[in-house]
Amino acid sequence: MVTRRARGFTYLAVLFIVAILMGGLALVGEVWETSARREKEAELLFIGHQYRRAIGLYYDSTPGGVKRYPRTLEDLVQDPRQPATQRHLRKFYPDPITGKNEWGLVKAPDGGILGVHSLSEQAPLKVGGFRVRDAGFEGAQKYADWKFNHTQPAAAAAGKTPAKTAAKPPGD
Repeated sequence: MVTRRARGFTYLAVLFIVAILMGGLALVGEVWETSARREKEAELLFIGHQYRRAIGLYYDSTPGGVKRYPRTLEDLVQDPRQPATQRHLRKFYPDPITGKNEWGLVKAPDGGILGVHSLSEQAPLKVGGFRVRDAGFEGAQKYADWKFNHTQPAAAAAGKTPAKTAAKPPGD
């Protein structure tokens, strides 16, 4: 026969075990959430670079002498300036942080789209250690500060062609 004191001890032991399990589950949930956010950040970097690359391809393939930026994101999926279908971007990508198909647009001086950015006001987990092309993201306070802008090479932006170096013949 189990005494009253033994039942109380068993009850306390079960409460402690449940408390320990709940603490462990809370820790696992926090780690899982952080991991999911890091994956979304990596996806945002990939997608942002896809848009940046597509804007650059659109800009570089402008017929004629005056380069232009796309007027809409749809122009990246199907370039209206070309007689045949030309796609600079395979498809529209949703913003992985907000989950919406809506992006913030960075306007170029000609009124076209120079770049895109997330509309999320959330603070990013990654605030340092970016690649050179993303050095402007260092210390950003929110994902909306991560602007994926097309940048022209310095020689092209200045209207100059890169200087060619003459190869010296052997023995000179």
